[in-house]
Amino acid sequence: MADKMQWANALSTHHSLETAVTDVVQQAVSSLTAPADLGLVFISSAFTSEYSRLLPLLAEKLSVPMLIGCSATGVVGTKSGNKTQEIESEPAISLTLAHLPGVDIRAFHILGDQLPDLDSSPDAWIDLVGVLPSSAPQFILLSSAFSSGTNDLLQGLDFAYPSSVIVGGQASGGFVSDRIALFCNNRLYRQGTVGLALSGDIVLETIVAQGCRPIGELLQVTKAERNIILELDEQVPLVVLRNLISSLSEEEKMLTQHSLFVGLAMNEFKLSLKQGDFLIRNLVGVDPSAGAIAIGDRVRPGQRLQFHLRDAQASAEDLELILQEHQEQSSSSSSPLAALMFSCVGRGAELYGKPNFDSELFKRYFHDIPMSGYFCAGEIGPVSGRTFLHGYTSVFAICRQRNS
Repeated sequence: MADKMQWANALSTHHSLETAVTDVVQQAVSSLTAPADLGLVFISSAFTSEYSRLLPLLAEKLSVPMLIGCSATGVVGTKSGNKTQEIESEPAISLTLAHLPGVDIRAFHILGDQLPDLDSSPDAWIDLVGVLPSSAPQFILLSSAFSSGTNDLLQGLDFAYPSSVIVGGQASGGFVSDRIALFCNNRLYRQGTVGLALSGDIVLETIVAQGCRPIGELLQVTKAERNIILELDEQVPLVVLRNLISSLSEEEKMLTQHSLFVGLAMNEFKLSLKQGDFLIRNLVGVDPSAGAIAIGDRVRPGQRLQFHLRDAQASAEDLELILQEHQEQSSSSSSPLAALMFSCVGRGAELYGKPNFDSELFKRYFHDIPMSGYFCAGEIGPVSGRTFLHGYTSVFAICRQRNS
């Protein structure tokens, strides 16, 4: 009988780091019937002063060849009884162990100043990561927001590994680098990106829920420079936006004051666009004198966009719609074995008014699989075949054994 892939997750909310580590190791190890090849650990920023103690404590109790992890304001894990919980702003550790037969695992740490120039050949990126594109690696990236060059890294990996899936997030928990922790094997880092390249008998499927709903009509950018929109449908952008806002309900008008976004259409040729076809970006400013609008990404003439709103209802409906579509379209004959969740710190209880919302909704569609993850300062996931750093998003990676 072929060796089967196994995943296990354990979550502890003990306030003592030693007790929490003992707890998660015992739970996770006892859930596997074969040796662990990989570990993922997420630790709450409530343990900020004790980050340096985590890896030595784990090493005393756990032998695993590859391990990565990071700090976060909140962590996600599965407690006994297969109940997934999102623990926000409280002490918690989530440990995932995986037995991965037929999977080649490479762990790496990359600093922002090590990244090749974006004009470099794919070979420069391949040398950096140490994995050939022919092996179609699946990437999990945990990044610091400080001098990590995350956007350049994603662009370079997309270029060098066009058939690879890339997911992950930025560590959260502090506004200075010494309050952030990245873990890779036996080392603690404060900057850069730690990651995994998983090749072989493994598939990561992604769900990217950006938490917004479109309003108004689809518009075309007719004049733009860098991230500044100078004309929309040959009209002054601010006039177009004011006209749109005046047509909204009173509740929607209130939302535009703090939750108005721009969705950039990612497919130039698709006529009928739905929520997953847009890359959501912040509206970062307006120029009342010129009537221009600045957004949080480059924009070009000819590109189509639609304004979007975000609130708890839109976020919930967006995630449910994407989960339904994924379930309907999934053609895989292999069962999901585990899931990873990378969710924005602006979601969770702060958005929904109650805990565990996204994870519970996800588990309605994917029952009885271990889940782990954390609340991010930026989420990494694909939209229309390209990988982006997002905000206000929940990215899920569903782990399967590749069909033989």
